[in-house]
This record gives sequence, C-alpha cells and structure tokens, in this order.
Amino acid sequence: MPKEIDLPIFEPFVPRRFLSNRHAQTLAGNFLPRENRLPQPEERLIQIEKNVQVLCHCHWQSKREEHATVVVVHGLEGSSLSQYVIGTGSKAWAAGMNVVRMNMRTCGGTERLAPTLYHSGLSSDVGAVVRALLLQDKLRRIGLIGYSMGGNLVLKLAGEWGADPPKEIKAVAAVSPAADLAASADAMNRGSNKMYEWKFLMSLMRRYRRKQVLHPDVYQKVQRQPRTIREFDDVITARYCGFQGAQDYYDRAAAARVVDKIAVPTLVIHAEDDPFIRLLPETRNKIKANAHITLLETQHGGHCAFLAHANGYDGRWAERQIIRFFQHHEMA
Repeated sequence: MPKEIDLPIFEPFVPRRFLSNRHAQTLAGNFLPRENRLPQPEERLIQIEKNVQVLCHCHWQSKREEHATVVVVHGLEGSSLSQYVIGTGSKAWAAGMNVVRMNMRTCGGTERLAPTLYHSGLSSDVGAVVRALLLQDKLRRIGLIGYSMGGNLVLKLAGEWGADPPKEIKAVAAVSPAADLAASADAMNRGSNKMYEWKFLMSLMRRYRRKQVLHPDVYQKVQRQPRTIREFDDVITARYCGFQGAQDYYDRAAAARVVDKIAVPTLVIHAEDDPFIRLLPETRNKIKANAHITLLETQHGGHCAFLAHANGYDGRWAERQIIRFFQHHEMA
C-alpha cells in the first residue's frame, strides 16, 4: 500500500507579483537564471543500446551509495544545462542527495553519440540509465524527476514498470508532463502559442540538419520545412523512429496510456493555465484514481515555471515541492 501523503507538506502556490499571466509566468520562470550550487560533475557516458550512448553529469556526495540519488530528465530541445534541471539539482544536492543530470540521446551537444533521433517515447533510455547506475554505483534509493517531455518519459517508465518496479526506485515526480502528446502538440498551433511552436521547430530542424551532416545516408533533405509540431512528427519523427505517422507516435509514446499502472509514489505538478500542455479529462481521472499518485494542480504557473514569491528561498515553487515529496518517501 502507498504511504498516505500529509498534504500540509506541500505549500500553496501564489504566483509572483505581475506574473499570473500564463505567458509571463512561462517566460520569466524558464528564462530567469537559477543559482547553480552544484559541484563540478563527473561526466559519464552510458551505453543505451548498440551504437547509442547518452551523456550524464553526475554529482556525488561522499559515500554515494549511502545517499539517495535523483535523476533529472529535461524537456523537448532541453539538456542537462536547462535551468529547471540546474535548479532542481541544486536543491536536491543541498538536501543531501546525489544528482544525475541526464541528456536524452543526441541532446546537449551529443549528436555524434547516437545515429538515431530522440523522441517522447524513449522511456527505455531513462530505464537504461537507472539500470547502469544500480549496477555501477550500487545505489539503494533513486528518484526520477522529469520536466515536460521528460515528465512524460518518467511517468511512462513508471507505468511500464507497473507493479514490479526496481526496489530501489522510491519516488517519481513530473512537472508539466506532456502525458497527452496529441492534444498538447495541437494546442501549440493555436493563437499566441505559435511562438513556442516556432521556437521548438527552429531548434528541432537545426538538430535534424546536424544529423543529416553526420549521417547523410540515413537522413534525407527536407524539401519543405514543417510548419507545425504535428507536421514535424509526421514527416521526421515518425519516419525515422518507427511510427506509422504522427498520431501513431502520439498514441504509443504518451504516458496517458499507462499512468493507471504506476505503483511507486509519484507527484504530478500541472498548471491549469499551461499555455500548451493539455491534461485531458480521462487522463486526469486516471491520475486521481491511482492511489500512488499525488496531483498538485494549480490555477496559475505556466509551463515548467511556477515562479512564486521568494519568501526565504528562490521562489521556484515546483522544485521545492519535489524535494519535500522525495524527503517524505525515503529520499532524505
């Protein structure tokens, strides 16, 4: 049976003054720099499959096996240097935890380490990193943290583990998770959200062109640049990652399919005013019906932002709630 959550361990979210607007919250929360309190990392390449490695930045407390470890997974077109990864990692480090900042395959300047593209369904990559850490470092307590795409990945992995997760996995947290991929991709093409779509598309196409240079025999020149995320996923992601089309990719890669099977203590943080991440009613119902999952759904907060008043801390509310949740579940 899951432990009961003492809800007062969580603090109410009150957006910082003048930042209740979804776009203001998103932009300020994601681009204002965090203070990096992490020590110099150990850079480690982890073999995922044949010819595929991912780069992790590991920060170890003394006697690492005696400390809990958090693995932090970034969002679409992010990396181990994303501000929310640095901020969450710094808080976990200050709480006495080891920190592993994971780059998904080809991310963080690692295009040469994998001939393939990354996508929102590669929960197996996160699972491979967990297995490597357990084998190589003899860790006893691990928590997974994911933001946006990374949130989908850690929820999907936990759901795939189902009732038989590794005994060392003590908690999972997902912030603004893209658990309903199709609805979220389509929402990005509406109104003012197109500014986010344009940013992601430009970055995705730059990465694709780098892969073309590295593997011209595999990746063909795109005659017309995709105009939407769904179109990109239809003509590039699906084509090169083994899906029949964008909708098939969204259906198979979405954590929404398996959140009802999650059996480890899990925290989901989502803002009702997230500009483009949509949590569909059926997915919300699955989450609420699962006794292992705690849903913190706020009226404001934007996307991966949740910038609150700096009352005794830096105001990064979601990061702070994750640490509280992990400390409550054998991660202290």
